Amino acid sequence: MHGAVQTKPEAAEFEEHRAALTGFCYRMLGSGFEAEDAVQEALVRAWRSADRFDGRRGSVRTWLFAIATNICLDMTRSAQRRALPIDLTAPASPGDSLGALLPDRGIVHPVPDARVLPSDPAEHVTARETIRLAFVAALQHLPARQRAALILHDVLCWSAEEVAHLLGGTATAANSLVQRARATIAERAPTPNDILRPDDPAQRSLLARYVEAFERHDVDTLVALLREDAVMSMPPLAWWLSGRDDMERVMRQPDNACLHDRLVATAANGSPAFGQYRDGKAFALMVLDLRGGRVAAVTTHLDAARIFPLFGLPKEFPDHR
Repeated sequence: MHGAVQTKPEAAEFEEHRAALTGFCYRMLGSGFEAEDAVQEALVRAWRSADRFDGRRGSVRTWLFAIATNICLDMTRSAQRRALPIDLTAPASPGDSLGALLPDRGIVHPVPDARVLPSDPAEHVTARETIRLAFVAALQHLPARQRAALILHDVLCWSAEEVAHLLGGTATAANSLVQRARATIAERAPTPNDILRPDDPAQRSLLARYVEAFERHDVDTLVALLREDAVMSMPPLAWWLSGRDDMERVMRQPDNACLHDRLVATAANGSPAFGQYRDGKAFALMVLDLRGGRVAAVTTHLDAARIFPLFGLPKEFPDHR
């Protein structure tokens, strides 16, 4: 006798999986904007075919991920590989022209932590590390099916059998995809960052000092908070700097445009981040990588008009008059 067919899933069941789906699609696509679009399309497709859902063939979770995976695989077929400026060009020197803009579909975009982190805090460490900008950029070097297999198996903890069922093929083939993906990532694996702990007094102090120094344009303090091997980039510009000394030279230039900018805290890619405001208007999203109690990377995403709504950041600095 056949088991009962599960009734049509409710919309609330779909929403329970939104963060996990968005995190998966973001790692696959390297863009918070495209991840949101992919998840929305997956949920629409699922709802339209919900009457045909058969719980004997799998869970709602598996069904939604199958739909989302197919959407992501379709989206990656003709897309240019996304990367960070530091992966594409040689570092600039202080005084160099800011140069050309990289194509929008060729750069890794940020994503808000709130859209992709699991509800269980115990899972945050792995989740944060695997949405870091550098890690997501490394994932883009993988063929799409390897990328999907690695994310499902190593990040979302699916079994080889579950991965095989979703991607097609055997568990052995799924394990092979994962092993090849791991080998590629190992060659490109970024150095782990400090774990983001908002309740850590030392980390809170570091970030408070950084914000105060940035808003006062206190270059001495800013430089003291940087690692010697720190990097700075401003996507979509191809221009980037390598090393604390070159960053200091740029910050000390008399025409430095950041002189009176203000910051509003948020969180992006498992890292502390700030909405940056110039003359009271949205200017950029600044993402900091922390390592060894210092700032290891500053990535300033300049497309504020698109990025700020995704992060729920106001268009104007809250105290601006």
